[in-house]
Amino acid sequence: MTPTIESGNAEKDALLEAAKLMLIAARTAPKSGGIDDILTLILYGKEKDTLAEKMEQIAEERKIKGFKRDAKNVRDSEAVILIGVRGNRSFGLKCGACGYKDCEEFEKAKKKLGEDFSGPNCVFKALDLGVALGSAAKIASVLNVDNRIMYRVGTAALKLKLLPKATVIMGIPMSAKGKSIYFDRAK
Repeated sequence: MTPTIESGNAEKDALLEAAKLMLIAARTAPKSGGIDDILTLILYGKEKDTLAEKMEQIAEERKIKGFKRDAKNVRDSEAVILIGVRGNRSFGLKCGACGYKDCEEFEKAKKKLGEDFSGPNCVFKALDLGVALGSAAKIASVLNVDNRIMYRVGTAALKLKLLPKATVIMGIPMSAKGKSIYFDRAK
């Protein structure tokens, strides 16, 4: 008898391996001053479905259909990558992009939870998050894994405290279907 691996099992395993490679890409992405304040996590199975449930709850509370639509994408995905940042740490450049006179004023400012994320955030930490997200999505693309960066996924992840030290989180659901489930979606 010839050993075989069914495509569904192989694809599931490959997606989880791709997710791990995406985390490496996020970790090794260039960071401002070489200071790494990026946080990452892979969700699949029951934990992924709990995230989708939280997104559906937010959809109902806020009457925003986009959360429900994106929750369906999460449910239909094999895994979700979470990438967040400790944005409440200053880079030390005193640029004022955060809205404060300098980094000392920024660091003394009261940190508060907005509707989706915590702030204020250092612009350089936000840029680092963007580079990490782009690096992770690039790896998925190179591996032909369907994906989409979604802020609503991050909103639910923050509310569930999945990356407790993060002030901003974005999610990247991943799948391998005959057609990408993340584009040409109903609004």
